[in-house]
Amino acid sequence: MSGQSRIGLKRAYTLWAPVYDWVIASATRESRRRSLAALGDVTGRTILLAGIGTGLDVPLLPQGARYIGLDRTPAMLRRAQRMAEQTGRVVSLQIGDAMRLPYRDAVFDAVILHLIVAVVPDPRAALAEAARVVKRGGRLLIFDKFLRAGQSAPLRRAISPWLGLVATRTDVVFEELLAATPGLKVVRDEPDLAGGWFRRIVLERSP
Repeated sequence: MSGQSRIGLKRAYTLWAPVYDWVIASATRESRRRSLAALGDVTGRTILLAGIGTGLDVPLLPQGARYIGLDRTPAMLRRAQRMAEQTGRVVSLQIGDAMRLPYRDAVFDAVILHLIVAVVPDPRAALAEAARVVKRGGRLLIFDKFLRAGQSAPLRRAISPWLGLVATRTDVVFEELLAATPGLKVVRDEPDLAGGWFRRIVLERSP
């Protein structure tokens, strides 16, 4: 996707920010909680939330880790900061692009990718970048909407180019992303919302 598309999406989420929580929070809270349970004991670990958005994951984060939250949209980060302050969580918030993470290789014990892989213009880049910055043996926690390999879904595919400009893509096939990102193995892949269109996936980087 072009740089113009990225700018358009950033502007769209700037407009979304004031109402995002109202639309998304209650519908996804339990799914987020179940996904984050896969972190296990986080004591002393460094964990990245790529595409932290308004911080809906923040109240659910287990204590004991060093958390870094990244997002391209300052309006989203401002709301995430308020969420952190209200819930007593310590999260270092940074402006950045999930498709070009500003971090060295293998620096995080885990990367959380909640509703970001299918949002960005280049999902393959987002997954590859998360795999790059996670340590060997570290985990990627994904919660998002994906088509399955071989699924036709003509309507979702048809509307994706237009919906992707203002909200999210609806044509992303997870199996294709995984095949393009070597060194990751599937630990868990569970259906979630919308009859399994949303999935909770745990990946592990090969030791």
